[in-house]
Amino acid sequence: MASKGKILSIDIGGSKVKATVLDSEGKLLEEYKKLITPQPSTPANVLKTIGQLAANFKSYQKVSVGFPGYVKRGIVYTAPNLGTEAWKNTHLEERIGKLLGKPCKVVNDADFQGVGIASGKGLELVVTLGTGFGTALLNDGVLLPHLELSQHPLNISTGENYDKYIGEKTLNRIGVAKWNKRLEKVLFILKTVFNYDRLYISGGNAKKIKFKLDKNITIANNQDGIKGGARLWK
Repeated sequence: MASKGKILSIDIGGSKVKATVLDSEGKLLEEYKKLITPQPSTPANVLKTIGQLAANFKSYQKVSVGFPGYVKRGIVYTAPNLGTEAWKNTHLEERIGKLLGKPCKVVNDADFQGVGIASGKGLELVVTLGTGFGTALLNDGVLLPHLELSQHPLNISTGENYDKYIGEKTLNRIGVAKWNKRLEKVLFILKTVFNYDRLYISGGNAKKIKFKLDKNITIANNQDGIKGGARLWK
């Protein structure tokens, strides 16, 4: 069933928590409001920040949330960039629903983006380049079970994963040129493993890509990713 009414869309990130209001088709109805992600980023502190952001929006009927970690049925199991131990087994969907008094859906942040960005045709992979490295996989528009690909070891002996290999901390440490070379290697791996029909790249660091992309790779428009907040309710 299509969603009705207005939807408060919240993006929890490693550096900022953002919120806006969408209509049922994903159209932006209000300007984004942003607050710095609190430190330490415990559930209690993040929920307080969400409450402060939500106070800026007076009219909405549902809440959609993108969270940077592994989420299953609204329960957080990992939060690599916020502190997994503090978040493990947190029923975030239930807690936000009680906090705001509205029906709520919580999914991985890359899944959130993926639902909004994907065309719905064929096997589509969406990756996000932000604080960490997120992925979402969809087949003919249907979101497949979330895999924490960002935590998959690239080097078993050292435990280095995608998050550490091309995450924002590494980008700042090694510089844009070396980071681009690493990203090229990662995209080659994804192409070989998934044999996707189309790959979308989103996130704040996507604009730093300097090499030529394959014809079936698209730099996603952030406005499209926002639509995920509405499409979660369809």
